[in-house]
Amino acid sequence: MRGDFWAKPHRIYQYRFLAVATLGDLLWHFHWYHSIFLPPAFLVKADHIRNIAIIAHVDHGKTTLVDELLQQSGTFRDNQIVAERVMDSMDLEREKGITIKAKNAAIKWNGYTINIIDTPGHADFGAEVERVMKMVDGVLLLTDAVSGPQAQTRWVLRKALGHGLKTICVVNKIDRDTARPQWVHDKVLELFLELGADDDQFNAPFLYGSAKLGFADHKLDGPRKDMTDLFETIIERVPPPVVEEAPFRMLVSNIDWDDYVGRMAIGRILSGDVQQGDMVNVLGRNGNRQRIKIIKLKQFSGLQANDVIKATAGDIAGLAGFDEVDIGDTLAKADDAEPLPFVEIDPATVQMEFSVNDGPLAGLDGKKVTSREIRARLERETKSNISINVHDTSESTRFLVDARGSMQIAVLLETMRREGFELLVSRPTVLYREIDGRRNEPFEQIWVEVPEAHLGTVMETLSKRLGKISNIEHHTAGVTVTAEIPTRGLIGFESDLVTLTSGNGVMSHSFLEYRPYSGDLVTRQTGTLVSMGKGTAMAYALDVLQARGRLFVAPGDEVYGGQVIGENPRRDDLPVNPTKAKHLDNMRSSGADKAILLTPPILFSIERAIEYIDNDELVEVTPNHLRFRKRILDANDRRKATKRAKAVGLAQV
Repeated sequence: MRGDFWAKPHRIYQYRFLAVATLGDLLWHFHWYHSIFLPPAFLVKADHIRNIAIIAHVDHGKTTLVDELLQQSGTFRDNQIVAERVMDSMDLEREKGITIKAKNAAIKWNGYTINIIDTPGHADFGAEVERVMKMVDGVLLLTDAVSGPQAQTRWVLRKALGHGLKTICVVNKIDRDTARPQWVHDKVLELFLELGADDDQFNAPFLYGSAKLGFADHKLDGPRKDMTDLFETIIERVPPPVVEEAPFRMLVSNIDWDDYVGRMAIGRILSGDVQQGDMVNVLGRNGNRQRIKIIKLKQFSGLQANDVIKATAGDIAGLAGFDEVDIGDTLAKADDAEPLPFVEIDPATVQMEFSVNDGPLAGLDGKKVTSREIRARLERETKSNISINVHDTSESTRFLVDARGSMQIAVLLETMRREGFELLVSRPTVLYREIDGRRNEPFEQIWVEVPEAHLGTVMETLSKRLGKISNIEHHTAGVTVTAEIPTRGLIGFESDLVTLTSGNGVMSHSFLEYRPYSGDLVTRQTGTLVSMGKGTAMAYALDVLQARGRLFVAPGDEVYGGQVIGENPRRDDLPVNPTKAKHLDNMRSSGADKAILLTPPILFSIERAIEYIDNDELVEVTPNHLRFRKRILDANDRRKATKRAKAVGLAQV
């Protein structure tokens, strides 16, 4: 019996060995063979595993640092061509220069496996940070040597300290001319004190480096050679994962997709081990329970997720075999297992309408246009993005989407349009709460860094948006203004800041709390130019209209009645005809016809578009076009609706 047992695997292995064609296959089969037939001592133990997340404010260098760690650890071959910011795998991440999704990478260094999670730095993607805190035992806090700790720095550090995670501080970009690393060091320590760090957390080691130049040293005047000091600090400072003496349990912290097996649950295994073919229980946060068979296991090596037969406690692994699994669910072998606690995320603060495009040009560009397709796509987004919620309405073609901010919605919309979707979206509105019988709204703390010359206009704009200045700090890079402002006041402010400061202003914000409603707020001071008819925009007509405002369309663009084709400096909407052509006759003027010189139309990003429109307007999003339109396209119907709204307002007064 024993001889048959040993003979069969060898014959299978020899057969498979002859079939493999690449080095990757050889390595995979070597791992498979040894994980089954060699003693457990040959397997990676939890003592040699370090799980760490890199947290920082947006654009402080997280992804660049991970690139350098991967390079210096030997993950990439010397002659291997690697893209810059290799961890930013999404097209949108590369285009915007920010991290949107938290991602895993595994580094082998001196016999240790360092699992690194690169997290987003923008406040709108904070849920990506919150849910990975359960997967790691330490955090690497990265701070810019010029600007120091900012909004997201404070927010993510508070989360890390609350979980009792070990902290390593890295002051990045010390090679810059305006760097002030000692000042940043002191500011980070002040932040630790403000957030109630314990003695061990307050005494976290500091390193000074430049991710771009590839060095990190314990001392400011160090050799500036490589990342060895940082590797050693991670091994010494971050503890190995705690392994419980219990059957297999894992908290699902992320969801991925495999083209062959579908949904994959990713998380850190807290106890026991799991093998391909095992039966496990899925304990949902909603109380549902199901039993499934694991059909595939993956573990990270470098940037790749490789197939394995077995994963043990301490590993970060991906498991497949689920019809349904959500972030926050618990996977366990024991039938009497209880769900593991999952971190509660900060609440959504804005809401937008998503609806089927019912305009005259509907269906001419996109392929996915039905309410069923839109609803299914939004539902799929909620499975991997726990900060987004979708609500049905009384109209089957309209849905409400809750999110953390307009940037998060803009990224979702841009992703959907690239997938072939066509839909209508509204301006973001804040989510109010009734507290003690009073209407309350979300407030944010905002940090604005601007040059001295623009301080006055920025403060005036913040005041108009109901912001209250709490601190002004002058430094070598300019001025940092700290204010508390309603979330309503933030909608569209980032775009205005770019205009006010000629692109030199930088802002960041973090959710503060709910406070009583602070009064009416008008953020757009202009009206619009609204098309009266359908057709092709003509250069002759646009030449006349550009004297009345700024245009959003160019000659040759298709327009329709009720479409917003430009901006009117007055508050009222102005009906215009952009399709009017020059009539020809048999009479010629004594002078030659003048050449038509048109100012290029204003081009909008999705984020800018949804913040620009007013409450009675919508953005038509298609794979190749962004159009502004009135909710009610017919001019007569719009006038009737305006009269009814005024009558209701007077009746309430």
